[in-house]
Amino acid sequence: MTGAGYAVIVLLGALLFGAGLLSGRRTARPVRTSDVGTPVEHATFETLHTASLAAPPLRAGLTEDSARKSARRLRSLLGTDALCLTDRERTLVWDGEGGHHGEHVMEQVAELLASGRDTAFRSDCDDLDCPLRWAVAVPLTVDHRVLGALIAYAPRESAVLARAAGEVARWVCVQLELAELDRSRTQLIEAEIRALRAQISPHFIFNSLAAIASFVRTDPEQARELLLEFADFTRYSFRSHGDFTTLADELHSIDQYLALVRARFGERLAVTLQVGPEVLPVALPFLCLQPLVENAVKHGLEGAVTSSRITISALDAGSEAEVVIEDDGIGMDPERLRHILRGEGGKSTGVGLLNVDERLRQVYGDDYGLVIETGIGAGMRITVRLPKYRAGVHGS
Repeated sequence: MTGAGYAVIVLLGALLFGAGLLSGRRTARPVRTSDVGTPVEHATFETLHTASLAAPPLRAGLTEDSARKSARRLRSLLGTDALCLTDRERTLVWDGEGGHHGEHVMEQVAELLASGRDTAFRSDCDDLDCPLRWAVAVPLTVDHRVLGALIAYAPRESAVLARAAGEVARWVCVQLELAELDRSRTQLIEAEIRALRAQISPHFIFNSLAAIASFVRTDPEQARELLLEFADFTRYSFRSHGDFTTLADELHSIDQYLALVRARFGERLAVTLQVGPEVLPVALPFLCLQPLVENAVKHGLEGAVTSSRITISALDAGSEAEVVIEDDGIGMDPERLRHILRGEGGKSTGVGLLNVDERLRQVYGDDYGLVIETGIGAGMRITVRLPKYRAGVHGS
């Protein structure tokens, strides 16, 4: 089902709870005479507000902690005496009266967890003072997998509660599916970063260490500085935390990378760097610019080229920061570039360009992919636009 379909389910479900359960539901707080609006409007608002409070914990997945934080809100949505959430193996939380029923929940929902079908049952409680005499259980499913169950308890059988429990359970399933998507996105980003790290050429590491070694006798101080640059560059490239970084940190790593490259090529490589201080705090995906600079170095000094100039600028552009990386090297056939950005360039061709382009689009949208100007023998100019502020994008 599409995201739009889920949104319709959530909205219709919320309206159903607000209008259909108005007369019987128990809200988190009583209606005040000072509240503005009709009773139906007030109930609808309360329902949507309660659902919004229950959603964030569930976006972490179905765990004991998320169940505990969301159970009270879910029970308020249903207006029921007690509510229980389980995974496939155990009771995660019991909210409300009759906590002693929790001892038998897993036995009562065993068939539901196996079949994925709703069920209703009598509680068969021996305590005459216990108000819980009937329950309805609904599976919590994601991608046709039953993750657990939502069980609502009441004093008597109720068709309204059965329908409402189904709607609430479907809403919970939407949140759990979004949690799965969040995890998949995180895993994808981590895999892409691993791919970029793997692309840091063993030849580059070998050549850097060889260049450092060449200075050990002739210029020990230079060798020491280069060794520190190499250590900091590798530490940054292989750090284990954060999907995002700041433009300042990314440019600092690039400066270290270029120092190691210049130690090898000397005067063959000239670099011009222009940075506006106001864009340094801007956040961007980790290891987003370094592959582009490495691409410029490769194409700038490839073949029989005797010297190359690389220009890197990071300047303010209103609500965005604009980063431009330009080289005067051999360039590329535009048609070949299009194939690379479509993922048709082969496993070892243009991995960095494709990876960065895809990550920028994932984070900021398709309008923020790489803009590349090139031609055979005409060098290459790559422009990256970075919004200064974007929800969920924070440097670490």
